[in-house]
Amino acid sequence: MKVLLGVGGSQLSYHALDETVERAKAVGDDLTIAIFDNEEVDTDASAIEQRVEETLADAAFEAEIRHVEGDSPGSWLVHTAEREEFDRIVLGGGERSTLGKIQLGSIVEFVLLNAQTPVTLVR
Repeated sequence: MKVLLGVGGSQLSYHALDETVERAKAVGDDLTIAIFDNEEVDTDASAIEQRVEETLADAAFEAEIRHVEGDSPGSWLVHTAEREEFDRIVLGGGERSTLGKIQLGSIVEFVLLNAQTPVTLVR
């Protein structure tokens, strides 16, 4: 399976990174990791890339790493997944509010609402 994982620096995106690398290694998925700036998180692309590289090294797994350019990471993920015929998009997200409802970040929401490619949300 050809998988596109979006990582934007949130704890949930790092959880998705760990889970997706583990699964990809176990089943032999072709993994591409897209690093993007997330306005909702106080971190930068170089710190995210360092975490991604450490995770891959710890798992002894290779994956392509890309940097998302532009102001709309959600749009980039959707268009890249369709253009390059990825089988799945994986994102971390979906925190619970104090009332128990799932709250989605703007990037996750955009991808879920616009992608023709199946999306897996890791919580």
